[in-house]
Amino acid sequence: MADDRTARTCAECSLCCTVLRVDELGKLGGTRCVHQREGPAGCGIHPERPGICRAYRCLWLQGGLDEGDRPDRLGAVLDVLAVGEGHRLEIREATRGSFDRSPRLQEIAARYRAAMPVRITDVESPLDPDAPFRVLLPNGEEQRVVGDRVSLLRDGAVVEERRLPWLERTVRRLVLAWRLRRLGRD
Repeated sequence: MADDRTARTCAECSLCCTVLRVDELGKLGGTRCVHQREGPAGCGIHPERPGICRAYRCLWLQGGLDEGDRPDRLGAVLDVLAVGEGHRLEIREATRGSFDRSPRLQEIAARYRAAMPVRITDVESPLDPDAPFRVLLPNGEEQRVVGDRVSLLRDGAVVEERRLPWLERTVRRLVLAWRLRRLGRD
């Protein structure tokens, strides 16, 4: 069965072409790639696409999700990322609220959450350093970050609210400025 899952192809799915950032093409995450084509045609520059596009394999392509969990069907691109000394499941929603509307995404998050944090972001505001995101923690807690404010929830109830440390706020803004400069969008 593992051979079947790792032999998967994108087919009609090209959600990563919208959700992910591709600096070599000056493409922001959350914006449709100008080379993206409808249907099985996929990428208009497929033979000459950038190395980052060639190397990318979402969690579904790697066999980490069920056959029916292709990103375009889920409404989100999922990846397991190395972060510091650990890992986290990254769920990038194609549209804001996809996670809350999808029982299947919630099931997947619950399964992975037992072993690692699950970060949920949407890609509707790629240039906004204050764009909201959520982190589901293995201990059943959830962090909701909006701008520089963090709310800690347990069983859906807010138990703590705080401001991000100044260093983390500054780093977030510097990373965005660097990305914009690299994309030539000062």
